[in-house]
Amino acid sequence: MIKEHECVVLTSDLPGEGLLLLSGDVGNASAYEVEFATLTGKTIAVATALPSQCRPIGHRDISHVREVHAA
Repeated sequence: MIKEHECVVLTSDLPGEGLLLLSGDVGNASAYEVEFATLTGKTIAVATALPSQCRPIGHRDISHVREVHAA
């Protein structure tokens, strides 16, 4: 069960606001409204995700960085 404001990992690609969020991107869940932010804290997208499209962060996960560009 994913708790509100818990970090989650996308398990499938998801259209966001002006960009495509990719499987593996990390965000903070808020009732499956997931906020995605840069490492400096700037929000870049808020998207609705189904439970099947995300999972909690695991203790063996590592961060991966990619630069996003608005579509």
